[in-house]
Amino acid sequence: MLDDTLLGDPAALVALDTAGVLRAAATAGAQVRSAAQSALDVGVGDLAGTRPRALVLLRRPGASTSATGMITALVGAAGAVPIVVADTVPSWIGPLDVVVGHTADAEDTELADSVALAVRRGAEVVLSAPADGPVASAGAGRVRLVEQRIPVPPGLDLPRALTVALTTVSALGLLPVPLEPGMDVLADVLDTEAERNQPGHEPFMNPAKSLALRLADHTPLLWGADPVAAAVAEHAAGSLAAHAGVVAHASDVARGAALPGLLRLLEQVASHDVFHDPFDDPAEAQAPPARLVLIGTAEEDPGQVALRRTGRPFPSADVVHPVDEVARGVRHAALLRAALLASRFDAAAVYLGLATRTIAPA
Repeated sequence: MLDDTLLGDPAALVALDTAGVLRAAATAGAQVRSAAQSALDVGVGDLAGTRPRALVLLRRPGASTSATGMITALVGAAGAVPIVVADTVPSWIGPLDVVVGHTADAEDTELADSVALAVRRGAEVVLSAPADGPVASAGAGRVRLVEQRIPVPPGLDLPRALTVALTTVSALGLLPVPLEPGMDVLADVLDTEAERNQPGHEPFMNPAKSLALRLADHTPLLWGADPVAAAVAEHAAGSLAAHAGVVAHASDVARGAALPGLLRLLEQVASHDVFHDPFDDPAEAQAPPARLVLIGTAEEDPGQVALRRTGRPFPSADVVHPVDEVARGVRHAALLRAALLASRFDAAAVYLGLATRTIAPA
C-alpha cells in the first residue's frame, strides 16, 4: 500500500533510501556529460563523414532497449542509413557497418559474443559497458569503449546509453540537425529536472512526486501521441515495473485505442461512482482502476493528436507534455522532452517504490 504521507516528508524519504536510489536518479545530467566526454575521448567523433551500409543498434536487456527505441524514433524512416535493431549482431555484419551496444551487465555473454563477431568481421563498434568483464574483453583495443564512470543501480543508466547512441548517430550525420558533442543542452535540461524532483520539494512543486501520486493504486495506460513519446512510454512502463512493481501498458495511442478491452476499462473509470467505498464489500476483489496518461514530445497537444488519430476524445486522461520546460520551437525539442520525461518517470517510479516499500533497504 502507498504511504502518501512519506512523499511529503523529505527526511523520512532520505532515511528510507539507504541504497541511494533517489540520488542515483538525480545523476542523469552528470551521466550525459560523463558519457559525452568519454565518447569524445575514445574517438566516436572520428566516425564523422562515414556512410555505413547499416547502423546496427544492439537491443540488450535494460536501458539499451529504451535507448534503441528512442533513437530509432528520433531518426525515423527518413534516415540516410538503414537502422537495424537486433538482440545480437546479424550474421551479415561486415566492414561497411557500424554497431552500437550498451549494457550495465559486464557478464552479458550474448553481447560479448556479438562484439567479438563484429570485430572479427571488421565492423566499427561503439560499446558502452563496464571496463571489466567479458563484454569489454571481447573488444579490447578494437572497439570504441565508453566506460561506465558514474555507477548507478540497475535501470537508471538510460542517460548514458542514450548519450552514447546519440553521439554516434550525430557523428554519422543521421540527425536532421547535428548535436554539439558535449551534449550540454541535454545535460542542462536533465539537471533542471533533477532539481525540480528533489525530495525536499512538496508534491505540488515536484513533478515526479505528483506523477507518482497520480499513478499510485492504478493500472497505468501509458500511450504516446508520437513515435518518440511511444518509446518514452515503453521506458516508463519498464521503470515502473523495475522500481515500484507496477504493471503498466505502454503503446502508441492509435494502437492502444484499438484494444477494446482497454477502452472498456477507461469507460468503467469514467462511470465510476466517486463516493463508492471499496471497503463496503471487502469480499469483492477489484483490480486497480485504469489511469490513461497521454504522453507527447512533439509540438502539438497530445489530446488533440489522440483525437485526430483515433477519432475519440479522452477527456479524463492525464496529459504529460513538457512544453513549459522545453518550449515549442526549441532545437532538438523532441529529444529534450523525451529525455526529460524518461527521467521524470524514473524518479516517479523510485518515489513509488520507496512509498510502497517495494525498494528494499540496502
